[in-house]
Amino acid sequence: MPSSPLAPLYRLCGALAAFFLAMIAVLITLSIANRLLGLGIGGLANYAGYCMAAASFLALAYTFAHGGHIRVTLVLNHLPARARRPLEVFCLLAAVGLAGYLAWYAVRMVRVSEMINDVSQGPDATPLWIPQLSMAAGSIVLALAIAERLVLVLRGAPIETDDERGH
Repeated sequence: MPSSPLAPLYRLCGALAAFFLAMIAVLITLSIANRLLGLGIGGLANYAGYCMAAASFLALAYTFAHGGHIRVTLVLNHLPARARRPLEVFCLLAAVGLAGYLAWYAVRMVRVSEMINDVSQGPDATPLWIPQLSMAAGSIVLALAIAERLVLVLRGAPIETDDERGH
């Protein structure tokens, strides 16, 4: 994807995703030590799961912006050049719709969890809206990234194929 005014946001989300991946390693190691030493620290597995969700959703926009998602390039590569742009626009429109739908309901889930004071079932009793924020944020930024790509393609940006990306 060409340089974007939203690129710093995508990099921030990618860095946060990397941080949460590192936290998974820390929490799993701490969980092992907890079991071996009998420290009695509860909820470590839950927090590792929250970090996994955060890493997964926060990485979506960064990965999309760097061409790392599975795309329809298998089909695009075999179409005549004049048919590629309409298919790319169609796919991006569908993706914006789906990502927007996901973002809408992720935000709604956070709001509902906060309103009803929903907490985790584990011994930590974490308010669930807190770990759900990363899902909502990642979904929103992914929808923005896809919408940005759609606007760029509609303005004439080149369609990337596997051959052009070196895959």
